[in-house]
Amino acid sequence: MKSARYQILHDTHYRYDSPVSLAQQLAHLWPRPCTWQRCTEQQLLISPSPTTRRDELDVFGNPLTRLAFERPHDELQVNARLTVEVLARALPDFQQSPAWEATRSALTYSGQSVADQVLQACRYRFESPYVHLKSPFVEFSESCFAPRRPLMLGVQALMQKIFSEFTFDAEATQVATPLVEVLERRRGVCQDFAHLMLACVRSRGLAARYVSGYLLTQPPPGQARLIGADASHAWVSVFCPVVGWVDFDPTNNVQPALEHITLAWGRDFSDVSPLRGVILGGGSHDPEVRVTVLPMD
Repeated sequence: MKSARYQILHDTHYRYDSPVSLAQQLAHLWPRPCTWQRCTEQQLLISPSPTTRRDELDVFGNPLTRLAFERPHDELQVNARLTVEVLARALPDFQQSPAWEATRSALTYSGQSVADQVLQACRYRFESPYVHLKSPFVEFSESCFAPRRPLMLGVQALMQKIFSEFTFDAEATQVATPLVEVLERRRGVCQDFAHLMLACVRSRGLAARYVSGYLLTQPPPGQARLIGADASHAWVSVFCPVVGWVDFDPTNNVQPALEHITLAWGRDFSDVSPLRGVILGGGSHDPEVRVTVLPMD
């Protein structure tokens, strides 16, 4: 089976204007075990050392590390070192997927018993902190979901539409920029495009989840790969009752394969932020984040 191996360096550095006396942090930095990937080495380096650390699974089944700091500190460094092998995934025949309306009906409450995978998928049908269900998203995706069109073909068309009509612009948005504004400006980053695709799919009564991870980027011809120049990536996974979950990357108009490394999934970015928490003190602060994805083969 075709595969690819990567070394991933994910470094986060906070420098605080004033000492932080207490802090609680949640880290999603361990890759999620999947049938198409396995993490063979993992190391988390933390400075200062946390007072307590607990590794567990979150409500979505993602590896989660809880960190508590109960001593004053004026900076925080969290460095993840990973070795991940990604395996090739076989894509289903999109033409053979059920009509999108039939899938919507299967995900709609009817009072009848449903398969466990359908029940689990229903948690990804509704609004979430960054993904609201509104008529503009239905209207934007209207051309992609013609009556009785196979679900996967409709989702693929939506991915292509976002890719062709939107411009990647790292300065255009922030984490909390409303999706309606992203839709109006037609500019944003991978997180915005993933949230937009989720809003379009869920607004039609379908189930889709936000996937965070990494993407192998290619340096310009003749140039060396720069350490720390990569970034976290985001894409979408859509549920089909016949084949399960299928991934789509609207930022690059591709089906995620060997160059996509899955970290975690949830309803939107708020569920799977690499590092977030609450602190007492600290003043103003912005994290410095450096990500490197190095092919090992």
